Amino acid sequence: MSFRSFVAASLAATLLAVPAWADGIMIMDPYARAASPAAKSGAAFMVIHNTSDQDDRLIAARTDVAKRVELHTHIETGDGVMQMTEIEGGIDLPAGATHHMMRGADHVMLMGLNGSLEQDAEIEVTLVFEKAGDVVVTIPVDNARKPEAGAHGGHADHSNHSN
Repeated sequence: MSFRSFVAASLAATLLAVPAWADGIMIMDPYARAASPAAKSGAAFMVIHNTSDQDDRLIAARTDVAKRVELHTHIETGDGVMQMTEIEGGIDLPAGATHHMMRGADHVMLMGLNGSLEQDAEIEVTLVFEKAGDVVVTIPVDNARKPEAGAHGGHADHSNHSN
């Protein structure tokens, strides 16, 4: 790839992934999906960066598109099977750290959808942080996105990442 092509691709990726900012919290690369148009649940994924100099914690999420919203993760049950479970106590976000919410790891679970998550629609989700407060994020629906797609979907390490 030539330098000019690289710069053009980088600029396009930056313009398409406009982050949401609020009180030291930056949300990048959000997307939501459901397994099928008739699915009663869906999930939202994103990258959360704590740009502040103090630790924070994502403690809840809410939206009008679902009857119930929980912070979820996947844990191994001991027999090689992964099970989805609610995250008790929230997700720690140390000062300056980045946390990847992705398929097969931490995510916002949308249960009892009030309608289908249609491709290219947008939903609004409010993330509730212990210190930063409410951060409203407009999230595009991308049911076609593959788990490895995007800037952050291919990471194998699903833990907090510090910069």
